[in-house]
Parts: sequence; C-alpha cells; structure tokens
Amino acid sequence: MLSITSQYLARYRRLAGDRSDTLLPVTGAQRRFVLVRALDPTGRPDLVPMCFAFPSGTIDPERLRAAVRRLAARHTALRSRPTVVRGTPVLSVAADPDVSVTRPTASVPGEPPADTLRRALASWDAQGPVLRLFLVHDEERAEDVLAVVLDHAACDGRSLARIVDELGAAYAEETAGSLPAPGETEAELTAYRDAVLGQLAAEEKAETPESAAYWADRLRTVRTHAPSPRPARVPEGAKPSGAAQARLPAHDGGVSFPGLLDACRSAARELYGPDRAVPLGYPWGGRPAGVEPVIGCFLNTLVFPVGTGPGQGPGTEATADAWWDDLDRADVPFDAVVAAVRSAGSGWTGGLDGLLTVDDDTRRPPLVLDGVEGREVHVDGRPVRGPFAVSVTQGAEIRLRMVWDRAVLDDETAHRAFDALTHALRPSDHTVR
Repeated sequence: MLSITSQYLARYRRLAGDRSDTLLPVTGAQRRFVLVRALDPTGRPDLVPMCFAFPSGTIDPERLRAAVRRLAARHTALRSRPTVVRGTPVLSVAADPDVSVTRPTASVPGEPPADTLRRALASWDAQGPVLRLFLVHDEERAEDVLAVVLDHAACDGRSLARIVDELGAAYAEETAGSLPAPGETEAELTAYRDAVLGQLAAEEKAETPESAAYWADRLRTVRTHAPSPRPARVPEGAKPSGAAQARLPAHDGGVSFPGLLDACRSAARELYGPDRAVPLGYPWGGRPAGVEPVIGCFLNTLVFPVGTGPGQGPGTEATADAWWDDLDRADVPFDAVVAAVRSAGSGWTGGLDGLLTVDDDTRRPPLVLDGVEGREVHVDGRPVRGPFAVSVTQGAEIRLRMVWDRAVLDDETAHRAFDALTHALRPSDHTVR
C-alpha cells in the first residue's frame, strides 16, 4: 500500500499537470495546517503575529508598503496562498506580491492598540494574502505599533527571524517601489519547489512499516484529556484566551529540550490530573541537506506522550532517551503518525492537549527600521487552536509564556499549571542534563 506521502504526491502531480509553476506541493507540516483550517467551521487559519512598537513618526507607511512588497516578491511562500483544490492541499503561486499595510480603526477613541489589533486579526480573510502588516497608533505611549502577521501555513518558526531582518533591509533600500528582476524571482521559485520536493522525498522515505509500528506503540496509550470547548465557560466580557508570562534566571548552558518536556509534564498534571498520557505537540525538523534555505514551512509536528503519573517528573533520564528515539523517526509526517496509531486500534484522533515551542534569543533579532529598533510587544487574548500552549525563549534569561483557551480551561486551573511550570524551570529546582 502506498504511503500517505506517496498518495499525496500522486494526487498533486495529476492536479498540477503543466501548471507546476503556479501550483506547488506542500510539505507534511504545511498539509496539517491547511487541512486543519479546511476542517474548521469558521475557516480560521493559524496566524503568527510579530508586533513591534516604534516612537511615533518613525514609520513612513508608503516606504513600508514598498519594502514589504519587495520582501514578498523575493519569496515564493510569501506571494502564494495555501488552498485545497479537489481535496488536495497545494500552494497557489501569484505572479505579483499581494500584500497590504492597513491602519485598523479604533472602535472608540483611545482604544488600546492591542484591542484594535485583536479585532483586525479576528477578521482575517483566509482567502487573502499570507503576509499582512497592520499599523496602529498608541496615543497614550506616543508610539506606533506595527504588526507583521503571517499565515502559519506559509511560514515556519525558523523563517520569522529572516523575515524580520529582510523587511528591515528592504525598508533601508533606496530603490523605492522596485521589485526583483524576473530571473531572480524564477530562480527562487525553482529553489523553493526543489526544497519542498526534497522534504517530501525525505517524508516518503521515512514512512516505513517499521516507523509506523514504532509510533503505534509509542503513542498507544495517548488520549486527548482536555474537556470539549464550551463558550459558556468564558466569563462574560472576557477575552477568548488567557495568558501568563514570567522571566526566570537562565540556566548554565540553557535548559535541555527533555528538561522542557518534563516541565510541561508538571503543567499537564495540574490541568488534566495524574496517571494520564497527554499528547503534547512540538515542532521539530529541518530542511533536507543541500537545498537552498528558502522561507517556508518545513518543521514537522512531533507528539510526545507526557506521562503525569508518580515517578514521572523533572530529571528523569527516560524522557531524554525516549525523545532521542523519537527524533530518529522525526520525518514521518503528522498525519501518517495518526494513521499508524489509529490502525493499531487506538481511539486517538490526532488532537493535541498542549503545544510547546522553543526559541533562542540570539535567533530573534528586533525589527530595525531606518536605524530605529522596535520594541517587541504581545497581543494577548486572541483565540488559540489548542487547550494550552507554552513558548520558551532562552538567552540571558528564560522568557516563559503560556496561553490557554478559556472555553476549555478555567483561569484558576491554568494559573496553577503555570505556577507548576515556572517552579519546574527554576535553576534550584531543575537539573540540566
């Protein structure tokens, strides 16, 4: 029987035909984002906003508009739209960059910029461009907040720093309004297609009976434990999601990834109770060797069964050993993993009870426009896809954030889980391996 990746490639080739320059295949990671959006009754995509505050008057909107058009024109993923054609997820390539810089209007005078941006993101049209910029004035702080927002299906976490860096560089260019030469655009499209096909080849090779058996056994005890979303759980007038953040002293050498998984175990125990196998998703992977470092989505979603029972806590070597074994099968796409687990008789349908993302502070350069460095800000309260999500940025200190869906988890329980998470990550309480 053909693997899921092989079946996808066969469908794509029949669909694209002689349109391979306008319809591109997507990786397994992109496929997951596109299908999740397609199955969402509201068609809501996963968005990645990066927000920066600048002193008022710093940003020239027309210069910014020209810069972002140059940026999008240089990268196939940023001038394309993920879509589903006859049941097949693809990337539809546009000839010209379709990006915008808009100024959302406040609903009332003096409205906080976060509220204005939250409404703008909530009205995101999934049929529009994957890259959009929003500019909001903060009268109280005498600042302009610039939101650089991407559809997650067109951009992985590793591309964000490059997008920020290249947007600043394009803003500094003197060639206002000029776009890359056609030859440059065509060369990048070829590089992008080759990179995606290289990734799909790696995924196709990874889908073996042995890897299917591994994941079926690895995740056989996993079940989703989060309660079903109920909007009635959200207090009247409250935002759809809650958030908590903390800054912790840095560990010597940083916290290992298995250490972060163990810390998430502490949070999951508070959220879902003891003696559970909680499916925690995290992005992992990279581009195949020898391909161009194109901007796009190449990080697979892996699932770690976080056990919340006795004896399963910070410092366990079993976490690291199991995680290393998982990485040997990291190229198996998410939908193939779910299919393998279900074919073994599990009732797990692929739902994730939590998400973990990790970043390095040195890989998150600030946005600099004409020599002025923007201050990064967050827009809390937006809808979140999963019950809870943890993001960790390591550097001179540990910056820790957790968001949760209030229709699934109540604030009191979520804050208790966040306290357990921060406790597990404090240097005095955690051993770095």
